[in-house]
Amino acid sequence: METATRETLPLWIGGRPVAARTTRHGDVTNPATGAVIRRVPLANAEDVDAAVRAATAAFAEWRTWPALRRARILMRFRELLEANKAGLARVVTEEHGKTLADAAGSISRGIEVVEFATGIPHLIKGEFSDSVGSDVDSWSLRQPVGVCAGITPFNFPAMVPLWMFPIALACGNTFILKPSERDPSLALRMAELLAEAGLPEGVFNVVHGDKEAVDAILAHPGIRAVSFVGSTPIAKYIYETGARHGKRVQALGGAKNHAVVLPDADLRHAASTIIGAAYGSAGERCMAVSAVVAVGDAGDALVAELATQARRIAVGPGDAPGIEMGPVITAAARDRIMGLIERGIGEGATLVVDGRKPNVRGHEHGFFVGPTLLDHVTPAMSVYREEIFGPVLVVTRADALADAIALINANPYANGTAIFTRSGHAARRFQQDVEVGMIGINVPIPVPMAFFSFGGWKNSLFGDLHVHGMDGVRFYTRGKAVTARWPDDGSAAPGFHMPTLG
Repeated sequence: METATRETLPLWIGGRPVAARTTRHGDVTNPATGAVIRRVPLANAEDVDAAVRAATAAFAEWRTWPALRRARILMRFRELLEANKAGLARVVTEEHGKTLADAAGSISRGIEVVEFATGIPHLIKGEFSDSVGSDVDSWSLRQPVGVCAGITPFNFPAMVPLWMFPIALACGNTFILKPSERDPSLALRMAELLAEAGLPEGVFNVVHGDKEAVDAILAHPGIRAVSFVGSTPIAKYIYETGARHGKRVQALGGAKNHAVVLPDADLRHAASTIIGAAYGSAGERCMAVSAVVAVGDAGDALVAELATQARRIAVGPGDAPGIEMGPVITAAARDRIMGLIERGIGEGATLVVDGRKPNVRGHEHGFFVGPTLLDHVTPAMSVYREEIFGPVLVVTRADALADAIALINANPYANGTAIFTRSGHAARRFQQDVEVGMIGINVPIPVPMAFFSFGGWKNSLFGDLHVHGMDGVRFYTRGKAVTARWPDDGSAAPGFHMPTLG
């Protein structure tokens, strides 16, 4: 069954596709052509409640399955993802616009989290202490929290959900995924593959929608934990609203990721990797490099190399051979990015590479913005302050490494940052002093592997725990401590003082 080919998409509740109760629908477009390719239901509170009831019923049994048995379901799911990767990538490219290679790569990063989650029998082990007192032992357990929900962004319709639900399921929770209404089909395909892998009905559910569905998720008393990735204003709203309703919340927000280039760096290598980090996926990545800090006399040579490489980028539909950068997600996103470029020029930035009018023959109605490079940008300019989320790279200058670190630490975002240098001393100083959650040293996009955790600081994260890795296991479980004594003669006398075990 190929749900992605349906004219109007279903929800996925109780292990099967179901029609939504809502009367509201949205359009899903192909960003490369601007054409509407399917409709998506925008779920209401009744739809969300149906998913919660299915997930609650399934939780009663799923939580009792041995961790190894749950892991074996995920092992089969991982094999199905790998076998269907090419088809999944085509769905991502059709609805998001990124190139097929980029789409496949993002799916691979998601598969890595599934692989991590299959180790749950070891990851969920507690601790044991023998004889903490006379004939008394103590140990700890980690148990599932219940029905969990994930609210995920348009830019990674496969990878970000895969950062959440495999670990949640492995820990014994059930899950409701609310994907972006802009590219929702991939969520349904993953639901089908989970069912094919043997996941019991109701353990994984998909509810499409917009703010109405999100608010229903945040308010529903049957949902115990919510994971979110998106913009900072919405992340703050998700965190505050979910916490007010008594939920455990992790909400990852926006970013303004800096790449610091020192004069001793290999400028050609630095420029080449920064180009991919800035313009890959049309800049629609929360870990995209959006600001370069050129230190000392590195600036002019670096900008020249960046400009040369940016002008070579092939822009077009993501499924065409040789294309390196596709369109942005919507016409509204394109227009907002164009407006920010105009404002940057008006505020005094130097336009080095102009991507406002890309020539993509045969795709005149697509949502394309070409690679754009702005130099001599200052922190007061809107193109520096705002998260552009498009193929726009700005360059600012700093006299010394200390100035670059101060510039980064003054920014309200703190998701990822990178330094390019041959100096181990400079790199160590940078990693110690910069106030950012993820650091790259000669690595422009420092996304951790699945066995580490992903997340930023400051306005890039609301909540205490990051996603995937051991933070993911901690988020989707609750700790319980057990202290036990087994007297054999029933002679233990009652005590009326604070008990001690020594």
